[in-house]
Amino acid sequence: MQSVTIDIVSDIACPWCAIGYARLEQAMLQLKDEMAFTVQWHAFELNPDPDAGGEPILQALSRKYGRSVEEMQQAQAQMQEIAEGLGLNFSALQQRHTRNTFDAHRLVQWAAEQGKQTEMKKALFEAYFGHDAEVSDPNVLLHWVESIGLDGQAAQQVLASDQYVQSVRDEEARWEQMGITSVPAFIINNQYLISGAQEPEMLVKSLRNIVSN
Repeated sequence: MQSVTIDIVSDIACPWCAIGYARLEQAMLQLKDEMAFTVQWHAFELNPDPDAGGEPILQALSRKYGRSVEEMQQAQAQMQEIAEGLGLNFSALQQRHTRNTFDAHRLVQWAAEQGKQTEMKKALFEAYFGHDAEVSDPNVLLHWVESIGLDGQAAQQVLASDQYVQSVRDEEARWEQMGITSVPAFIINNQYLISGAQEPEMLVKSLRNIVSN
């Protein structure tokens, strides 16, 4: 059994990050008799301005990519179909709003210390893409903390403090310095980069190639 560490650089507000992890889950399931996986999540912010949230997503994407709202709507619909095929709740994908995710990333780091980092990340994906939850609002975040069985009062204390503020900033700077400019990014065994939401079959092939080196 080969030990494999996977560092995932992603944002809660990135739909391809949710899709990419769902595909990785399928790949890891196929490889469960060959490899033992350790997964750790790392912060990346698509919308780092804390005061710029709340814009309808289709409008924001249209401006960002210089394409019509109708074109963005079609692209989002295709993405929604892919996500639903993976069992993800993306029902609010086109109704969601831009959100700053800095505090959400703080809670993901905190959840790692409770042994529930992946559960926290997946819950926040569900919140944002399935419910258009305002994941920059502390009260909303606490609901999703409690949804995975973590202590809401403890999480509230984290959000009311400056805990994990510097560590999230340091983490974002570290990956930027390493050349990560888009997400999802999967760093395998601290050496190999897999970029984007690759299909499960491609991930299986890549992981086998990496461990055989």
